[in-house]
Formats: sequence, structure tokens, C-alpha cells
Amino acid sequence: MKIVVVVGARPNFMKAAPLVESLRSRGYAPILVHTGQHYDENMSRVFFRDLGLPAPDVDLGIGSGSHAEQTARIMVAFEKVALEKRPDLVVVVGDVNSTMACALVSAKLWIPVAHVEAGLRSGDRAMPEEINRLVTDSISDLLLTPSVDADENLAREGVPAEKIHRVGNIMIDSLVRSLPKARESDILDRLSLRPGEYGVLTLHRPSNVDDPDALLGIMGAVQRVGERLKIVFSCHPRTLERLDRLTGHGDQAPDPRVRRVPPLGYLDFLRLVSSSRLVLTDSGGLQEESTFLRIPCVTIRENTERPITVSQGSNVLAGSDPARIERCALQALEDVGARRPVPDLWDGQTAPRIVDVFERWWAGRRSPPT
Repeated sequence: MKIVVVVGARPNFMKAAPLVESLRSRGYAPILVHTGQHYDENMSRVFFRDLGLPAPDVDLGIGSGSHAEQTARIMVAFEKVALEKRPDLVVVVGDVNSTMACALVSAKLWIPVAHVEAGLRSGDRAMPEEINRLVTDSISDLLLTPSVDADENLAREGVPAEKIHRVGNIMIDSLVRSLPKARESDILDRLSLRPGEYGVLTLHRPSNVDDPDALLGIMGAVQRVGERLKIVFSCHPRTLERLDRLTGHGDQAPDPRVRRVPPLGYLDFLRLVSSSRLVLTDSGGLQEESTFLRIPCVTIRENTERPITVSQGSNVLAGSDPARIERCALQALEDVGARRPVPDLWDGQTAPRIVDVFERWWAGRRSPPT
């Protein structure tokens, strides 16, 4: 079975690394294609190194652009790869533009598609990722879901039950595998931090950072929380550019309550988050990681495609209202010692279960008709 695994952005790398490792352990030689959607040192290469992900067999070098430009360039470039490699299965992960673009190309070439992290829904079609999820799931042959709510979403959309395979959360595979090594990181020493005495903030979604009023309101709320607990802001380059444009301060006027740091590698960031007291984020993956780590999480969004982190974990949706963000964060700080269960199959063994699904599917395709 010739398998192509597609990655394009940081969230993809954490999901692909354990899958590539598991495939190799079973004797497969997956072809890793990096579209280059995230391409600089902090957004891409350092993650490959930290996760032990092999250098890509194919690097499309797409780079940034509008959604239409980026998606179109990925499709044109990946079509050439698909025609040359002629894989038996293309595996796409997550919900970025690379996911949808490569799934579309494969479907039109009659190459079967497997979608890892299928079935997640926020119900908000204003989010580009929601469109990517809907399109990818509608044309995939194997839908590999992380949780029961994802199964239910697909069933409601009419996906045949035989296509749906609940395998668990592959992000947790990377976390479980990497946590011992992450604990050796010296990031806390470098930032003069002590475990449990700070919170972590990430912010990158257009609805939060592209609207000046929304961004300033969120940062005001975070600064007020920072009066109670120092906040470390791992600042996405795009968010940093927006902030500097608004304030004109750049790095010349540091705020002692909210300390900006550049994007970190996976191991440094995992060490930072796992030792924190609170997470504030608009990231989907961080909602899942904080749930597994049992760290209170305040999600700065009106909705989430990962509702199990709210119903079963320590995540709370605060929206973008500054007063509610502050209130939820301060309430979370009072929720010390709460222990909530980890969702079913978030156990670090998702990748082997995915390979099991691939092998059963392949055996079924190759069996002679009765």
C-alpha cells in the first residue's frame, strides 16, 4: 500500500508525526508531502525537529497568500505529485487549506482519501476551517474521528456508518510521546518562570486579531488578568504585526503583566503549557492539550469544534467580550485542583488504531469478490 501523508501547517505536524512513525513501524514507507503553508523556522522546521518528523519527501513551497491563492497553488502543485506518485491512499489531517486542497485533488483523480480528525464541527461557517472540514469530510473515503460527537456530526450529515472510524485524538499521541522530553526543556529558566505561577496566551484567529476593536478589547482583558497572574503571550507573527500596528510600541514598551515571546518549538511550548496554571487561547489544538493536561482553559471564541473539551474537560467558552474573558479567567484561577476525566481514546495510541483501519480497508479492497 503506497500512502501519501500531507502536512501544511503547525497543527498538522503534531498529528502526522505519530502516524508516520506508526506506519514505518509496520513496514510501510509513507511519502510525506509538505505543502509549505507554514514555512519559516519557528512555524515549521523547528516542529519537524522537535517531533522527530522526517524531512518531507516532497516540499511544495507554497507559502502565504489569500485563501483562494493558497488553495489554488496547493492544488496545482499537489496534482503533479499525485499523478507522479500514484498513491493507493492520500492521508490529510486537520482543517487547514492544505487539507481541503489535497483532498479535492485526490478525489478528482479517484485516489481514496483518509481524513484524520474528521467530523469536528463548530457550526460557524464564517470560520474558514469549518468550510475546509465540511468539504474534506464530504469527499473522504475513511473518516477517522477523535470523539463520539464527531461520529454523531457525520451521521447527521448522511455519511455511511462504514466510512466512520472512531480512533481517538492523535494530537494526544504526540503529547504523550513528547512530554518526558519536554520536561527537559529549559524554557522556564530562560523566561525566569516558576511552574504554576503564570498563564499562557495564544491568539491568531482573524475574528480576534484583524478587528482592531476586538483585539484591543481582548488584550485589555488579558492585561487585567495579568494583574493576578503573569501571562506569557506566545505571539503568532501575524498577531504581532497587528498589535504593533495598533499600538506603535513594538517591543520597545514591554508590559510586565503580559510578556510577549516569539512562537516556540513544540517541546518548549509543551513544557510552557504543561507547567502553567491557566491557558487563554483561540486555538483548537490547545483546547485539547489543556484538557488532557487538566489545566483550566479559557477559549476566546464564541464556539468550538471540540465541544467535548467543554462538556468533559476544563475548557470554557468566553467569546470575545472583554468582561466575560476576564470573569472566566478569574473564575478558572479559583478552580484549583479540579480533576476532570480525559475523553475516551485520548490515550496516546490513536496512530496504531489508524493504521489498523488502513490495513482492514486495504485488505477489503484486495479481497476477490465472493
